[in-house]
Amino acid sequence: MRPALAGLRRPEPADMRPEPVEGREILADHTTLRVGGPARRMIAVETEAELVEAVRDLDAASEPVLVLGGGSNVLIGDDGFDGTVVKITTRGLDEDTAACSGAVITVAAGELWDPLVSYAIERGWSGLEAMSGIPGLVGATPIQNVGAYGAEVSELISMVRTLDRSTGQLKTLFPVECGFGYRTSRFRSDPGRFLVLSVTFQLRLGSMSQPIRYPELARTLGVDVGQRASAAEVRQAVLALRTAKGMVLAEDDHDTWSAGSFFTNPLLSPAKALTLPADAPRFKQPDGTVKTSAAWLIERAGFAKGYGHGVARLSGKHTLALTNRGGATAADLLSLAREIRARVSAKFGIELVPEPVLVGCEL
Repeated sequence: MRPALAGLRRPEPADMRPEPVEGREILADHTTLRVGGPARRMIAVETEAELVEAVRDLDAASEPVLVLGGGSNVLIGDDGFDGTVVKITTRGLDEDTAACSGAVITVAAGELWDPLVSYAIERGWSGLEAMSGIPGLVGATPIQNVGAYGAEVSELISMVRTLDRSTGQLKTLFPVECGFGYRTSRFRSDPGRFLVLSVTFQLRLGSMSQPIRYPELARTLGVDVGQRASAAEVRQAVLALRTAKGMVLAEDDHDTWSAGSFFTNPLLSPAKALTLPADAPRFKQPDGTVKTSAAWLIERAGFAKGYGHGVARLSGKHTLALTNRGGATAADLLSLAREIRARVSAKFGIELVPEPVLVGCEL
């Protein structure tokens, strides 16, 4: 796999296996929430071969393993992780472009997601633009079935190359095997079994976006829902919308010291959806369920932007993001999350589900 994304380094050949970083590496330094205790041991891997060998060896030794990518969708407890953290920094992209099949691109798990979106638009590949500005690595996208503004990666993934840790063998999974759903997948429902090595996407050729599905984005672009726009314009509109909500990482903006949306939008039965107030958002889903807005529920339960005690607060820009105002602990954030979840449950009878992966802690 050849390096392709501008500004990202090419892995150098290595005669030696990755060297561990010893001495209680603090995991808060590796997450966007800036919380998390020490790791007993950490190793960084730069190639797929190193990644596979390292995890196979650790599994054979029955060593607890935490595979860590960009740290943008994880809340690690204050006690840290008593095992080996494998930090993924693999790089590379292969492309095969043809008029009939579009662009088929295979991307290493350690590539940064947003530079990939930008690169695709520059190359005239359509489909990723509505997911601009999402932090994290490519390898995390199928796990969470990452999506935004009406688009999901599951619609564009043609295969996921993995290490099946239950057998130690390499295994390629096709979409029908991935169990994709709203913010979930087989990789999330069977945690720890499959290590994502690379993801293959099939994208359309052209400078125009895919049909705009999300009303807020359509209004921003000045088009009707279902129409198309320039993919580059869609990217800029999405980045502006996400920035206004504190969802684009910025070192000096504590509203972005988060894991993005902390709770997923609930999927309700039609009967349960009817029990909500008349003005509650309701979006019918293909499987017959009805999606409502977690942010709406949180706000109607009495939580305003910026709510909180001390250094763990809701974002001042968006009520779905729990943020670290500087010096917050995992316990601080979990306490706030529990308060929000309990009040929403008491008022609406709906249990909010956390979106980030919780490591060494419980909600």
